[in-house]
Amino acid sequence: MSKKDDRLYNHNFIEACNNAINGIIYSSTTQSNIKKQLVLGVIVMILSLFYNFTTAEFLCLTFAVFFVIFAEMVNTAIETVVDLYVDEYHPKAKIAKDVAAGAVVLSACNAIVVAYFLFFRETELTHIGESIFSQMVSSPTHLIFVGIILTVIAIVAVKTISNYKKQKDPMAKVFTPSGQTALAFAILTAIWINTKNPVIFCLSLALSILIAGNRVNDTRNFREVLFGAFMGPLIVFMVYGLTILN
Repeated sequence: MSKKDDRLYNHNFIEACNNAINGIIYSSTTQSNIKKQLVLGVIVMILSLFYNFTTAEFLCLTFAVFFVIFAEMVNTAIETVVDLYVDEYHPKAKIAKDVAAGAVVLSACNAIVVAYFLFFRETELTHIGESIFSQMVSSPTHLIFVGIILTVIAIVAVKTISNYKKQKDPMAKVFTPSGQTALAFAILTAIWINTKNPVIFCLSLALSILIAGNRVNDTRNFREVLFGAFMGPLIVFMVYGLTILN
């Protein structure tokens, strides 16, 4: 019996998370459709700030955005596996690819329906026509999640650009922010803005610093960790800054 390759398995939770992130980076680097969907996701999240969505409405919107990207990633995985085992045309291989592509189309149709009922209702269009800023969201929860989602998308976008440059020139030096640090400090900023509680802030800051210190030990690149520590709060401040215009 042949021995199984250890590289095919995750040895711990951290390795599993890193491999999952690598999958997201690979998809966003190689698949043009995912790149477009990430851009649309950013636009949708920013537009949601100008609508006073309920919690249920915002959850539906967020689910629709991520479901389209999820379906596209599954489609990419299926196509890759099919291409791995099939070197020439086969009817069943075509069926597998067509069904996976059909799942993407259905998820996109679902997103369009959700967007129509949330963004293009007659009452919403009337409000936007009167004054776009008067309808700007004031829900702290909504702002927190928009800020965090935009931070995640920004991290993926920056890492995608870096990987693309690395593929074009393997000798090129790329500089990418620490995603975990950026996310940790983005959450820290949102906590401070919404609670104004020094005790909660100090405890959250301690956790964020521990995460940053762990990334420095793992990557041995202080600049990337520092970049992430500034990147996360900057995005959150930009999201909250839009509400000041109201």
